[in-house]
Amino acid sequence: MFSIIIPTFNNLPYLKYCIKSINNTSKLDNEIIVHVNEDLKGETRDYLNKNHIKYTFSKNNIGLCSSINLAVKSSSNKYILYTHDDMYFCPGWEDPLVDEINKINHIFFYISGSMIEANSGHIPYDCGSSLENFDEEKLLNNYMNLNIDDHQGSHFSPHCVHIDIWNKVGGFSEEFNPGMGSDPDFNMKLWKIGIRIFKGLNSFKVYHFGSLTTRKNKNIIRNKGDLTFLKKWGITTKFFKKHYLKSKTKYYGPLSNPNKNIFYFFDLLKCKIKLFYLNLNF
Repeated sequence: MFSIIIPTFNNLPYLKYCIKSINNTSKLDNEIIVHVNEDLKGETRDYLNKNHIKYTFSKNNIGLCSSINLAVKSSSNKYILYTHDDMYFCPGWEDPLVDEINKINHIFFYISGSMIEANSGHIPYDCGSSLENFDEEKLLNNYMNLNIDDHQGSHFSPHCVHIDIWNKVGGFSEEFNPGMGSDPDFNMKLWKIGIRIFKGLNSFKVYHFGSLTTRKNKNIIRNKGDLTFLKKWGITTKFFKKHYLKSKTKYYGPLSNPNKNIFYFFDLLKCKIKLFYLNLNF
């Protein structure tokens, strides 16, 4: 049912754990597609070949956006589910996702999971900051009791869209490589084609080690995604999430257009001033 897209960059131990968690909890006819960046020793491709897992490959790190777009081209299922390689899928993630898709009964949606993280995420709960100190037993014994409301405006992975929607907006925008700011940009593109269901599911839980690939690798050049978003759309990501996506609020149904009150226009003015100074400097 799902094509699960996982970009990775010399992060094999976490990738293995991510795939293991998916395989251990999945009941459906899903496929996993990994995009392998660089793989200096060939160990990641050896592992994927040995386990008959589909993948795409680039000799250099082409960035998260290009990696995802390339991997999706190999997908054979109608639902694209994108996740990071340092996420651990908790049991029971499939049922609420499938139920939500069936309940919506059309393809104009963006559905995401809820992240459990040691110090942040949707649900702060410390089960370890790395594989070395990961307390898997603690997580499995407690994750079902860690709950929040289904939430509005989530723009985080893991997230799911229909392949027709993915193709309609052209996937991830590659000017955001290596990746910062790409998620809200993707959501803005969905908004522009009329999608108003941006729903994060409480019951679809993953444990996230916290963008471990970018955090541990000092050689990755981080793009200024917020500034790219501002130049592209004329507003900041913060403005978009606050006034459009209503992020971090309880889900009550499909979103409506922003309420253009005094707070909206005050925040919009701040965006325009920031954009003016940005254009002066570039």
